[in-house]
Amino acid sequence: MLSMKAVVVRDHNQYAVETVNLDPPKTGEVLVRIKACGVCHSDISIINGTIPQPFPAVIGHEGAGIVEQIGEGVRTVKPGDHVVMSFVPRCGECFHCLHDQPFLCTVSPPDGTLFDGTSRIHQDGKRFYTMSFLGNMAEYAVVPEACVVSVDKSVPFRAAALVGCGVTTGVGAVINTAQVQPGSTVAVFGCGGVGLSVIQGARIAGARMVIAVDLSREKLEMAKGFGATHTVEPGSDPVKEIMGLTGGIGADYAFEVVGIGKLVETAFKATRRGGMTVVVGVGSKDDRYSFNALILPFTAKTVKGSMYGSANFKVDFPMLLDLYKAGKLDLDHMVTRTYTIDEAGQAFADLEAGRNARGVIVFG
Repeated sequence: MLSMKAVVVRDHNQYAVETVNLDPPKTGEVLVRIKACGVCHSDISIINGTIPQPFPAVIGHEGAGIVEQIGEGVRTVKPGDHVVMSFVPRCGECFHCLHDQPFLCTVSPPDGTLFDGTSRIHQDGKRFYTMSFLGNMAEYAVVPEACVVSVDKSVPFRAAALVGCGVTTGVGAVINTAQVQPGSTVAVFGCGGVGLSVIQGARIAGARMVIAVDLSREKLEMAKGFGATHTVEPGSDPVKEIMGLTGGIGADYAFEVVGIGKLVETAFKATRRGGMTVVVGVGSKDDRYSFNALILPFTAKTVKGSMYGSANFKVDFPMLLDLYKAGKLDLDHMVTRTYTIDEAGQAFADLEAGRNARGVIVFG
């Protein structure tokens, strides 16, 4: 049994760094010493209740580290491997995995436990849950083998961690979900960490015009650095601006990366006839967006949801890191600031204030 620091959420908007205990891995599980964990808006969504989660829970789902120990039956990783973890398993046997949709794997419900319905984390005899099978905002994690893939040891952990969620979600939405074509026009609504990854994906895909939309001038400046060719001034009408930039046609592809119903409607309006609106942002279950009953058939537009960048993480994580090593995917500048685990509160505050492209908690 290990004693470790972890970011624990006790109830909505109640979290702290605590010392908890971690049991060894069981059959099909892997013990990982966490080296870096990205700070993602989904973590805040657990804290504030937007995403349902039983408490108390260890959060964090964008992690990279070193395999310390493996349970019985584990074959794909070994102690000493550098790994990145996926918050969606890939069992290889469920309906979706067998139909090339591992990003929708249904091997186990994300109910805060591992595949056997139990948890390895406890404190004073009380069981703790984990976020999305992982609980990476901790010094160690026991995770299913179906959630890990080994990666090149030359990749810095702070860069490798980013592909665990935000980068895969954003770049994958472009390459896998939308299959953006070279020479196309792309509009990106929301320039946080995932939105910046969408912009990078559009650049890698060969889009000739990438239009960034955000309420923050600072984020729009970041967007230019990652490949945006044009930006929409905060306070302007984005649909009017995008129509002006595209000769009145609209964008071939519009990505909503915030999770607000009204913004999905705006992105849809900015999409050309026959184009595609891709919904990446995760919003509240009570939010809604709508279109009138004439518009879809008459404009032949496509509205498509993108879960986890439609990724096969066992293939896509190493592929994205190959793009990083080749200088085509900029992960180093995505990391605006690093934090210790004791600075987790500051990391969340900086995320909510929009100060970072991505903040990363690093461990010694």
